[in-house]
Amino acid sequence: MKKKPLYRQWLDRARSNLERARADRFSRHILYEDMCFDCQQSAEKALKALLVFKNIEFEWTHDIGMLIKNLEDNHIKVMNNIKESASLSVYAVRTRYPGEEEPVTKKEFREALDLAEIVFKWVKSKLKGTSQPESLKNTGEASGESGNQIQ
Repeated sequence: MKKKPLYRQWLDRARSNLERARADRFSRHILYEDMCFDCQQSAEKALKALLVFKNIEFEWTHDIGMLIKNLEDNHIKVMNNIKESASLSVYAVRTRYPGEEEPVTKKEFREALDLAEIVFKWVKSKLKGTSQPESLKNTGEASGESGNQIQ
C-alpha cells in the first residue's frame, strides 16, 4: 500500500477533526469547549496541508493567525473570511482547561464550526486541480495521486 503524500495526511486529519465537530453533542457530557478544539484543529491542519502542498516551511504552532501570515508572506492571497478563523486559536489551549475561560456557548460553537468549514473548503479549493511544486514532484512525494485532486 502506497503512503499518501504528506499534504493529504494533513488534510485527512483536518477532515477527521471537522467530522468530530460536526457530530454535535450527542451526549450531554460532551463539552462545547472540546468540540471547538476540534474546529480549531481542523482549521489548523487544513492550513498546514496547504503549506506542505506549497512546500512552505512552518513553525509548529496552534496559532492560526501565524499560519495565515505565513501563507500571505509566501504570496498566497487569503480572503478576509479565512483570516477570521484566527479567532479559533483561543480554542487550542485556553478553553480546554477549566478555570481560565467562561464556558463556551452553543452559539460560539456554531460560529467556530462555520469558520472551520470555510477554511477546510477553501484549502480544498486551493488544492483541487493544481499541480504540486516541482520540488515535491521530484522527490516522489506526489506518487499515487491522480491529478492531485482532493476528494
